[in-house]
Amino acid sequence: MALPCYDLPSLTVLTALEVFEASARHLSLELAASELNVTSGDIARQIKVIEDELGVPLFVRPGTGVVLTSVGKDLYTELASIFSKASDVVTTIKRRGLSRTSRLLHRCVRVDLADSAHVALWGTVR
Repeated sequence: MALPCYDLPSLTVLTALEVFEASARHLSLELAASELNVTSGDIARQIKVIEDELGVPLFVRPGTGVVLTSVGKDLYTELASIFSKASDVVTTIKRRGLSRTSRLLHRCVRVDLADSAHVALWGTVR
């Protein structure tokens, strides 16, 4: 079965999309920078990467702060949905993994206890 091929941008643009999502969610480059532990200059450069890739502005910068353009609003809506779904999937996988790990750990403890009991019993029989 062949997996679908997606026309995804480079990792640089994917990173920039994460930066854009945080900037759009906060409507602030400074708050996005704080959340992502980078400078607001780094955020501005990443936003420019996306705008150059798409060929349209995503924000209007009237004085202080930023405002989403209509294209920016559309992109943010889709990215927020995608990131939310991805987060849900990752959480589910982690829960399953933790569940399996705890079951495995439980089995190992039972085996260790059984081995200890066997060793203790073996010691008393001799």
